[in-house]
Parts: sequence; C-alpha cells; structure tokens
Amino acid sequence: MSLSSLVTLSSLIDDAKCYELVRQHRWPEGVRCPHCDSASVTRHGHDDTQRHRQRYRCKQCQSRFDDLTGTVLAGRHQPLRVWLLCLYFLGLNLSNRQIAHELDLNEDDVQVMAEQVRSGLVAKMPAVRLEGTVEADEVYVVAGHKGNPAAVAKKTGLGGAVA
Repeated sequence: MSLSSLVTLSSLIDDAKCYELVRQHRWPEGVRCPHCDSASVTRHGHDDTQRHRQRYRCKQCQSRFDDLTGTVLAGRHQPLRVWLLCLYFLGLNLSNRQIAHELDLNEDDVQVMAEQVRSGLVAKMPAVRLEGTVEADEVYVVAGHKGNPAAVAKKTGLGGAVA
C-alpha cells in the first residue's frame, strides 16, 4: 500500500501558511488596495468559509477586499493549498495527469486550473516594447491548406500561377 493512498498531499499543507505566503509575495511592502493602490488599509475580519483568508477595508476609497481579490485565485472552488501545490507541480513541469494523481483531482479540473494560472500570468506580463534596431528574418507560412500548398500558391500568385 502506498503512502498516497493513505494521505493526500494537499492535506499536509497548512492553510494559514499558504495565505501568509500569498500576502508576502503579493504585498512585500505591506498591504495595498487593489482598487486605488492606497497603503491606508485596515484589517476587516476574516472570510466566513476560510478563516485564514484576511479581509481588508481601504480608508481611501472605502472598498473591501481580501488576500485573493484581483488575483487568478479569487473565486475558485479549490482550497488555496491545492492551487499552490498545483502551481508548484507546474513549475516542476509535471503533466496534468501526474498533478491530478498527486492532488487526488480529476484531470479535467487540473487542466482548467493550469489554464487559469497560465492566463493569469500572461495577463500580468507587461506589453513588449521594441526599441532601437530590430531585425527579423523572413518567414513564409503555408496555413489553412493542410497538405495542399498549391492552393496557397494560386491565391498569392507564387509559383507562376495566377488565380
């Protein structure tokens, strides 16, 4: 009998430490309002269903928020510890099947979680801005005509054929 059949890995992770980790990485200089970026914030209780999830109130704009507001993790049904383990396993380049097995989840759920994490990371990336001299090699792409490049040649006038 394997250890994984006795205990799920996610049950070994402490919820309080997971939320503390999120706070440390999200606000290394102290909590800031995700709506107006003010540092004038007070603690305002805890989430009813997740006692380690801290709530806050902004003194500047009066908005309420919590540790996960405005993140890809907000409003998700899996516990934060499962999300952090999934993120860790994605960083190890494990397959969705392996992650599902380790976390005792459905593969489809892991696929959705991975897509949400990736889309959240892409959304936070700054726009690429090219400056100075930019070089690019020429590229010819045959797309949309699987196995039939002659059809592309006719439409573009390449290869001596005219449409």
